[in-house]
Amino acid sequence: QLQASGGGLVQAGASLRLSCTASGRTTTMQHMGWFRRAPGKDREFVATINWSSNYPEYADSVKGRFRISIDNARNTVFLQMDSLKPEDTAVYYCAAKYWGGSTHSAASYNYWGQGTQVTVSS
Repeated sequence: QLQASGGGLVQAGASLRLSCTASGRTTTMQHMGWFRRAPGKDREFVATINWSSNYPEYADSVKGRFRISIDNARNTVFLQMDSLKPEDTAVYYCAAKYWGGSTHSAASYNYWGQGTQVTVSS
């Protein structure tokens, strides 16, 4: 089970930090990632992190502004979002990947948390 939190309404240029806590079986988790869905758009990859090595990957649109990190002791992944832009407005979802497949593809992720709304005003 994944529990996400941390969304909100901010102005452009501000920061937000999203959290996602995993409960249950985490020892075999490969990656935990964040995806987002903006109004009228398809769900898109934002960032992911390897559960064992902590190696991060980012979408080009957020590289340099967002940072994903893990607190393994708390089974929690964070998405620090800085320099937010109106185009970052979306519902953000965390997801856990246990088996193979592309780390950037939503289809590769096996479990999903509830979404958290991020709204960035101009």
